[in-house]
Amino acid sequence: MLLIMRINEDTLLEGEKVVLVPYNADHVPRYHQWMCSPELQKLTASEPLTLEQEYDMQRSWREDDDKCTFIILDKQKWADPSIPEQECMVGDVNIFLTDPSDASLAELEIMIAVPCYRGKGLGKEVTRMMMCYGIHKLGIQKFEVKIGLDNKISIAMFKNFHFKELSISEVFREVTLGVTMNEALQKHVFGNMDFMLQREYGKARDIRQALFTPSSL
Repeated sequence: MLLIMRINEDTLLEGEKVVLVPYNADHVPRYHQWMCSPELQKLTASEPLTLEQEYDMQRSWREDDDKCTFIILDKQKWADPSIPEQECMVGDVNIFLTDPSDASLAELEIMIAVPCYRGKGLGKEVTRMMMCYGIHKLGIQKFEVKIGLDNKISIAMFKNFHFKELSISEVFREVTLGVTMNEALQKHVFGNMDFMLQREYGKARDIRQALFTPSSL
């Protein structure tokens, strides 16, 4: 029986540099704009979709029982209520179950879509936050990632999180890395996670909107 992943539909996770929010329909146009990029299509092994297909995909990610997806926001921008949330988007992260017989195993995907945000530690923070959330809220114990062989930076980052090489596909030019978490490894990898706050997304969004009243319609 698959774990119901929609547990995050009203969850906001706040870190030091990023805010993670559920992927909703308001985010689709910006996301679709990203995924028109041949570079991102290659990095994510994705096919180009129409905007209508992207909305269908967003509904799938929100409603399927085997996926848990967050949009990554720039925390500094998001703190300014005059900036629309869509303009704070920098990427996405998701966990999805890959084995119906093992709800403790999940694949992790992280995409920093906006080039100027890469290499600034956001991927590392998002990885810590998402793995911690997966362990404590979703019961995940084993994580796997698939990374292009040319993406040396991401491979090195996950190895710093104690991921080990599981297999290499020369056909798809990607490596699969994995880690099984235990209590000792959690303490070593995550350290003090007090910096990550969890709030209700709906309330946080309403407060943010209430703080900004446009001077003219």
